[in-house]
Amino acid sequence: MASEDTSLLNAEAARKAYEGEDTAASRQYHDTRHEQTQESEDWHQSEGGLLKPVIFGGLDGILTSFAIVAGAAGGGLSPNVVLILGFSNIFADALSMGVGEFLSSKANNEWILSERKREEWEMNNYPEGEIREMIDIYKSRGMNEEDARLVITTMAKYKEFFVDVMMQQELDLQVPDEDHVAESIKEGIIMFIAFATFGAMPLLGYVIIPATMPLSGADSLFNAACFVTAIVLFLLGSLKSKFSNSSWWGGGLETLILGGACATVAYTIGNAVNALVDHDDE
Repeated sequence: MASEDTSLLNAEAARKAYEGEDTAASRQYHDTRHEQTQESEDWHQSEGGLLKPVIFGGLDGILTSFAIVAGAAGGGLSPNVVLILGFSNIFADALSMGVGEFLSSKANNEWILSERKREEWEMNNYPEGEIREMIDIYKSRGMNEEDARLVITTMAKYKEFFVDVMMQQELDLQVPDEDHVAESIKEGIIMFIAFATFGAMPLLGYVIIPATMPLSGADSLFNAACFVTAIVLFLLGSLKSKFSNSSWWGGGLETLILGGACATVAYTIGNAVNALVDHDDE
């Protein structure tokens, strides 16, 4: 746990050094990073990769859930119907998203590994051609031929390493770890949990408020869902901004505005359909 905290703190220090143009702090970060164990660095890369299913799973979940709540409220449906539609859709969608994340991640990793086998076969059978291709790539990026040849022929002495470099430089592909299937399973589980957890939040008011204040009307329940959703959207946007160059309040406000726009569309459509149905009944 201590190594995990150290990696995260160091990464935060690097961002602050960059934003403040503090070269001394940047130098200290790199010196500290060099001294850290490989284990802590592996953790940092892994956690960064798992950020995607957490944030996007959470955003998908809460936006899907609130769109259902807003559409049902606009359509004049009862709170009981909102709960039934909301929870059934959220957990079904969460399972679908989790399975989809696992299958897509696993398929992508398997494709990358198949491309690596092809590159390895080409390196074994025609190394001169692969070396020449890499020299051309490095020359196209500003190296002169002498330096490019020196760098590439040196790396080519270490075949496994060189094949990984070819994958990145030629195909722009990052070779997955050996336990990529386990990582794909983890990503799928995290996507499911994030989607279901954040997706349930707009519905909590429809459960808690009637139990504590039985006389509350449908408008009060919908207002509570709006309030909870706005807070969570802002927090998710702020969290997302910590891994980019945008400010925390800017990221939170952007996510809140986009989420509000989605909810407005759902509410408007629900209201319009309800009015159309009522007109036909007349």
